[in-house]
Amino acid sequence: MRDKILELLKQGQPEYVSGEAICQRLGVSRTAVWKHIQSLRSMGYEIEAVTNAGYRLIGVPDRLYPAEIGWGLKTSFMGRHVHYCERLDSTNRLARELAARGVPEGTLVVAEEQTGGRGRLGRGWFSPYAKGIWCSLILRPSLSPLDAPPLTMLAAVAVAEALQRAAGLKPGIKWPNDLLAGGRKLCGILTELDAEVEKVNHLIVGIGVNVNIAPGEFPPDLAETATSVLAVTGRRASRVRLLQEMLAALEYWYLRWQKEGFSPVLSRWKEYSVTLGRAVLVTSHRESYEGWAEDVDESGSLILRLPGGQRQKICSGEVSLRPLHDQGLI
Repeated sequence: MRDKILELLKQGQPEYVSGEAICQRLGVSRTAVWKHIQSLRSMGYEIEAVTNAGYRLIGVPDRLYPAEIGWGLKTSFMGRHVHYCERLDSTNRLARELAARGVPEGTLVVAEEQTGGRGRLGRGWFSPYAKGIWCSLILRPSLSPLDAPPLTMLAAVAVAEALQRAAGLKPGIKWPNDLLAGGRKLCGILTELDAEVEKVNHLIVGIGVNVNIAPGEFPPDLAETATSVLAVTGRRASRVRLLQEMLAALEYWYLRWQKEGFSPVLSRWKEYSVTLGRAVLVTSHRESYEGWAEDVDESGSLILRLPGGQRQKICSGEVSLRPLHDQGLI
């Protein structure tokens, strides 16, 4: 009922909506309407009440409430079911639990703050309250587990496009899925797979975007390596709009991937790449390679040309970009 009242107030903006009209539309009493108005105010909504005029919505809080995400969302299934938390240890952890219960594909878990967020290779992820987008999506693609890895690159493309549309910022993608701006990390993506031998049960795509974190707010160990939309552009961005654009881009590329394969995604990924044509160091848990990043193949693997001229296929690992002034050393 509260969300329905909020919807009526949004539809009526910038005019007042009478309490009587709300009562008639929703079949509730004036007392019930007032209680829900008070509840919305406690959530941070600014609502003006004037005798004989009614209620008017004059301010919306900077929160990723389901009602805000859904208002104007241009998707058919991505983000249509939202599990919202003020604080959570990890959106991926809750998403795994929900996926095991059979929630619909496209279900979104979003938190204002993560206390135990993780990045790739088990690293922690700085997730301060109401400063970024900390979320996880549950997907159920009909494909073999062997065909699932490119999804992480698809997610990077979608977030990159969303940042351009919503914040006017074009990031670079470091293989396979880190988004950079000015050489610093702006967004991390962690994909987790639950599968049988020939079937994917579900995929969890965890996304962390540093949005409105001021440069001085990063902890000392991240001060030289991390950045945010605010730090790069000098402007605060709407987290709701950015998330809506992310969901729309994810749905577009996800459906296209299932219909046309990875090739269109890969082509778009290369347009954002800051890895190809660079000297790089690739480190995995077992070995390291230094060489020239020549290409990415149709499986999403990085093709590295080693100093001796031989080519090495890299399926996973951490890429470090060599400084541009060192590019002639390989």
